[in-house]
Amino acid sequence: MPLRNGDVGTSGPQLAPDNEILDHKSALKFLKDDYKHQDGLDVETLLDSKSNGGLTYGDFLILPGYIGFPASEVALDTRVTKRITLKTPLLSSPMDTVTEHSMAIHMALLGGLGVVHHNCSPDDQAEMVRKVKRFENGFILDPVVLSPTTTVREAKQLKEKWGFGGFPVTENGTLRSKLVGMITTRDIQFHPTPSDPVTSVMSTDLVTAPSGTTLVEANAVLSKSKKGKLPIVDSSHNLISLLSRSDLMKNLHYPLASKLPHSKQIICAAAIGTRPEDKDRLQKLADAGLDIVVLDSSQGNSIFQIEMIKYIKEKYPELDVIGGNVVTVAQAANLIAAGVDGLRIGMGSGSACITQEVMAVGRPQATAVYNVSSFAARFGVPCIADGGVQNVGHIVKGLALGASTVMMGGLLAGTTESPGKYFMGREGQLVKTYRGMGSIDAMEDKKAGSSAQGAVKSDAGKARYFSEGDRLLVAQGVSGSVLDKGPVTKFVPYLLAGLQHSLQDIGMKSLTALREGVRDGEVRFELRTVSAQAEGNVHGLHSFEKKLYS
Repeated sequence: MPLRNGDVGTSGPQLAPDNEILDHKSALKFLKDDYKHQDGLDVETLLDSKSNGGLTYGDFLILPGYIGFPASEVALDTRVTKRITLKTPLLSSPMDTVTEHSMAIHMALLGGLGVVHHNCSPDDQAEMVRKVKRFENGFILDPVVLSPTTTVREAKQLKEKWGFGGFPVTENGTLRSKLVGMITTRDIQFHPTPSDPVTSVMSTDLVTAPSGTTLVEANAVLSKSKKGKLPIVDSSHNLISLLSRSDLMKNLHYPLASKLPHSKQIICAAAIGTRPEDKDRLQKLADAGLDIVVLDSSQGNSIFQIEMIKYIKEKYPELDVIGGNVVTVAQAANLIAAGVDGLRIGMGSGSACITQEVMAVGRPQATAVYNVSSFAARFGVPCIADGGVQNVGHIVKGLALGASTVMMGGLLAGTTESPGKYFMGREGQLVKTYRGMGSIDAMEDKKAGSSAQGAVKSDAGKARYFSEGDRLLVAQGVSGSVLDKGPVTKFVPYLLAGLQHSLQDIGMKSLTALREGVRDGEVRFELRTVSAQAEGNVHGLHSFEKKLYS
């Protein structure tokens, strides 16, 4: 019985005067059987270019679903290539102000992947790859080994070079030679005579494990030992491999780390161009232990990239190849036919990219991701949504539209692990330099070559935008600065937590379920007008502080 002004009344305005009021218990059955209006749009209707034009991530929203599980149960496992699966879908871009070895290491430890840039000499890039592969190992199969004649000074120099100070000493200074001792940082740190041989300070009371010991058994021995390293030796006491206590601790602190199942080394990816000299660069990277090679081009649908894909698949079958960039199905088809194991999608959508403005070529990112990833999925090729990502919501949208992973440049620039030094901006804020690889600064950077003269012709900026032979460089990117974001060890977990909560709101317990829900029409979308976009952001406040995480 309706109440009017606090008094019991016998009549009043009805919500549906022309329809019978149904029993509330029948609401779900009525929705399923009789209610003809479905909320929102399916993905095909949303991204129909003939009706809606090309869409970016800001042009639509995902409608909420049913929450029946905690956010912590949302699984973020996903493929980055046909063969390699990551535990989180986040990648860092191969830009010289975003990813060098430090970023690649920490992205891998956090379950993602960092792609080392190639705007440097081949030797420098190979050295970065080597540092990534050595950072955390299961069994270290190629440890740095010292000989009895190595001096304390040389051991200190090796510590500065590699970032660790524990080295085995063998009779011949090589692997598979008789183990005679171990050097640690404590042994050499305060030794007064740098010219003394390491045999005068090394430890000889060693705990070892026999060849054939499993990783689990070796970890158990190391955890009971007070030693920092566990040498693995054969029956003749020859050094076979090494296990590190620091790696054991990293396993505890970074359970999501992207590692190869057989060696437990973290996965490393690096970018190269498509020029003939990039074949020599690739050889150095492969020798350093590279797992994934990313062909870096603003327009991937070229004879140069197709021939490079075929060359790599033939000569380096153990390497996974990611091609791109592409934004159309026709572009993707050529690279898929050539044999790529993954694709990068995006052209002109990055925060420091002006390709669409200057070249009038490209495609809005949401439309590009959906069309290309839908096609590539038919051939089992995972796709990377590369560019246009400004926040957690954009990551979710890229994944919902079919991307397996999302690549970030500007979002990770300004973190502690990104290359470059902090400086004070005009407003007294701490900032770091960030630039597009098509910017004049990047294309004229002289660190790319082995000499200043060679650098002008060999840097990655020109190669990526096919500008090597140009007398006049046409910029397709800009240089600027970004605010300090702190360490990625705090920023990336914030992104992952936001991603899990978003999938919880949508009602999907995994990225696989999200993609299936989109494909089946269970996950619905809504277009946003300009007013809707304004409504969805902070408004109506005199002042506010936008603190993203604590």
